[in-house]
Amino acid sequence: MWNVELGIFFVQAIYFEFHTLHFLLKKSLTYKDIQAAFKKKNFAPIYFLHGDEPFYIDTIANYLEHKVLTEEQKSFNLTVLYGKEATHLHILDSARRYPIMADNQVIVIKEAQEMKDLMKLENYFKQPMPTTIVVIVYKYKKFDKRTKFAKALAANKNAVVFESKKLYENKIADWATNYLKENGYNLMSNASELVVEYLGTGLSKISNELDKLMINVPKGTQVTEKHIQDNIGISKDYNVFELQKALGFKKIEKSQRILNYFKANPKSGPMVMVVSSLYSFFSKVYIFHSVKGGSDNEIAAALGMRSSYFLQDYRVAAKNYNKSKTEEIISLLHEYDMKSKGVNRDNTTESELMRELIYRILH
Repeated sequence: MWNVELGIFFVQAIYFEFHTLHFLLKKSLTYKDIQAAFKKKNFAPIYFLHGDEPFYIDTIANYLEHKVLTEEQKSFNLTVLYGKEATHLHILDSARRYPIMADNQVIVIKEAQEMKDLMKLENYFKQPMPTTIVVIVYKYKKFDKRTKFAKALAANKNAVVFESKKLYENKIADWATNYLKENGYNLMSNASELVVEYLGTGLSKISNELDKLMINVPKGTQVTEKHIQDNIGISKDYNVFELQKALGFKKIEKSQRILNYFKANPKSGPMVMVVSSLYSFFSKVYIFHSVKGGSDNEIAAALGMRSSYFLQDYRVAAKNYNKSKTEEIISLLHEYDMKSKGVNRDNTTESELMRELIYRILH
């Protein structure tokens, strides 16, 4: 009986090595490398997914959870665990089983950053089951590569360690453009800037909103500002983007109207989003003061913009706020960011705090 089981193990190991050889020879895999391997049905026995950008981690983990096995195979061969409840013994017990009527079994450990004895899986990495795919989802922070656990992962040529890094703000517009392009849409330059200004840098949030847009807009469409405003919940006249423009042009009455709208519709302009957007805007105004002698393309590049479409907004703001005043505003934004989080704050409401901040910027 023992010899039969051993024979099955070696047959499965050879099968696994044959189907994953090309995949495993790659040492530093990018997100695109992993996607390409998935298309060829090449899977590794261990995936350790970590970093502060959840979008790529979720996309990889979701594929492995939902696409490797058929619906019939999932009943016996898919195990989903959560870090707070899971123990290393539970994981090892599951991982060392053989798949039932399938080539592989899949074990997904979600919220692995919450697992108390995660490090005790170190020995499993030295000799993982070739028919088990273990997916460790360690989100929102980078794992310490100096630990024995990380070194054991690195030493295993069959393990995929993928760090998902946040993109810099000046890369987000290109990312959004490519995301839509891959799905058959063309995002206009000014519209891509609006996406960044309103949605920020979180790829999960941006992809969710663009997915909604694609449901309502025919494939092949050239996506404009109006498409963005109509399909991802941006009010044409009352949004963070329009507030920063009103401040840049020192339009006091319009700024007040937008604040009134935010007060009546709190989800449209939460203070954390407003402060973040204004900080980004005035930081670029500050940079503008240092490079305003260059060409439009040079200035746009310095500001991290894909085009000079919105350059006029920064040019006007730089005239209305000199370099010294811009520094004061950036300091103010930091102060009110801390207040919005409860530091040195009395019973002032968020709406009152925001109105106070805007008044001090304008005056």
